[in-house]
Order: sequence, then structure tokens, then C-alpha cells
Amino acid sequence: MTARLTAAARARESLRPDRLFDDPLAAALAGSEGFALMERLETAARLPGTPSSENPYIAMRTRFFDDFLVASVAQSQASQIVLVAAGLDSRAFRLAWPEGTRFFELDRADVLRAKQDVLDSRAVAPRCDRRTVAVDFLAGWGDALVGAGFDAAQPSVWLVEGLFPYLDEVAANAVVEQSARLAAPGSRLGADMVGRSMLESPWTRSYLAALARENSPWLFGSDEPEAFFGARGWTATALRPGDPAASYGRWLFPMLPRGFPGNPQSFLVTATRA
Repeated sequence: MTARLTAAARARESLRPDRLFDDPLAAALAGSEGFALMERLETAARLPGTPSSENPYIAMRTRFFDDFLVASVAQSQASQIVLVAAGLDSRAFRLAWPEGTRFFELDRADVLRAKQDVLDSRAVAPRCDRRTVAVDFLAGWGDALVGAGFDAAQPSVWLVEGLFPYLDEVAANAVVEQSARLAAPGSRLGADMVGRSMLESPWTRSYLAALARENSPWLFGSDEPEAFFGARGWTATALRPGDPAASYGRWLFPMLPRGFPGNPQSFLVTATRA
């Protein structure tokens, strides 16, 4: 359901005249359930007395990682892209990739089946060598990725988008450590992460409660993402919504100093494997 939510946000963004990207598959992938969930969660997140407004975060995040993936492939000449928890992502279909690019989508088998049903109904073809890999993120998944044709000796580009908040700390650690073990030197990684401050702020209580009611509670966050990834093999930098390089003119909230007491933070992380 959270994958459907993300697709619904992409579909809504694609209808804007000033859209940050165009995702023609997003509405079908979201289904009516995704749009309904988006409305419920945005209603829960709205502060009393404030007007209705769209949350721009998923649109900003999508564009940020679109740019990251395309630039990383071009700059590193990596021919392997790994989406950890690919969900209902459509980048294999809507972005242009160099010839020979292998695009590995890792997720639960039920998610991949539901996604393939939609893709089959649309008769769309990927713009790369797309390979789906059914995995359990609470168990080891490296062997399954290698079995699908991933070459750990060659540079790769990784994306972990929208996953970490739903894992506990042990599982989040394991995902990052496993990606580092499989990534050759010079490989790159993008990821988003909520801060512990997001989980503890009074401003986010109603939203977190709504997630829990949807059986999708947020469990893990870190306000020091550089240290979190650095301790597990990645040299990382982090931006926040509101930083000019991550906002595309869409973030309309005050930009408080990092670590400001009570301020819920989230991060867009890019990293390199030494």
C-alpha cells in the first residue's frame, strides 16, 4: 500500500503544468487505493487550522533520485542499477538508459507480481535490461541478486528509496551493510532517511499515528545519516528538503538549522563506496 501511495504522488505530480517529471504509468500503478491512502495520510498530517495543500516531498524526492541515477550512471559508467525495495517504481520505463544497462528491481514477490500485472495490461517495454528479484529484506538477499546476473566485481549504482522508516534498526543496518559488501569500489548509492527527530516530534504525531493505523508504522530514523552510512562502508553526504539542490522551488516551509530542537528532519543521502 505504501508503494501505491508513492505512485499516486507521482501521478499527481505528472498532471501539473510545472511538473518535475512525467510518469505515465503512475496512475495505473497506484490504483484507487493509492489515491485514497494519499488523501488519508495528507489529511492526518495537516495541522489544525491550516489550509489543504499537497505534500511536495515525494515529488521532490523522485526528481532528486532521477537526477542522481542518471548522473551516476553517466559519470561512473556503471552498467548495473540496483533498486532495493523497488516497489512500484517506473524508472526502468520512463528514463533513458545507456545501451547495456541492467536494472535490478528487488522487492517482495507479491509486490513484484502486482506490479507486473499492471505492466502487462499496459503492454509497455522497459528501456533497459530489467530484471526483477523476489527477496525478503529481513533475510539475506545478496545471493539472489548475484543469481539474477549482478556482477559484484563491477561498479554499480544503488537506490534505497522509501524503505528505511519501515525497518527496525537491525534490519536497516543489514540492508546498508549488504549493499556495501556487494558494491565494487567507486559504486554509488542514493537513499532517503527520516530523522529520529521525525519520529519524536510533536508536529508529526498525527501522521505517525495514521501510518500505524494503516499497518505501516515508521520504526527507524537517524539524524546523523553521514555517520550511519559511513560506519557501514559508504562515504555519504546528506541534504534536507529546503536545501536548494533538493527542493526545485517546491519546499515552502521554514528552513531551520540542522538539529534545531523539536524540528522533524528528513534527509536525501548520496554516497560512494571507497
